[in-house]
Amino acid sequence: MAETRLSFKEMCAKFDVTPRTLRYYEYIEILAPERDGRARWYGPREIARMTLILRGRRFGFSLEEIRQWLLIYEKEGTDAQMRAWVALADRQLTELAEQRRQIEAVIDELRGLRDETARSIDD
Repeated sequence: MAETRLSFKEMCAKFDVTPRTLRYYEYIEILAPERDGRARWYGPREIARMTLILRGRRFGFSLEEIRQWLLIYEKEGTDAQMRAWVALADRQLTELAEQRRQIEAVIDELRGLRDETARSIDD
């Protein structure tokens, strides 16, 4: 079975990212495509890394946190990377819960002010 390789354009389309984003990820060394002249080719490793990068971004992790986490795999292996992931996820879950609490407080305050204003209009 042939190994999956995507061109630069195919990689942008597959992950719905701009060429600038893909170049930036390469610049900060979280992606390292094969090069053939000016062409870039993304194999299974880079495709998997891109999936992890975008998932990490969706969860609110910084690119530096993602970069460091990806480096753990290269330097220390899967077990160390998974332990680091659990610690990062725990920290992020705590942070997201606090953000949710703050958003709910703002919603309650805004709703109360809106209701108070609506009542004053009706009076």
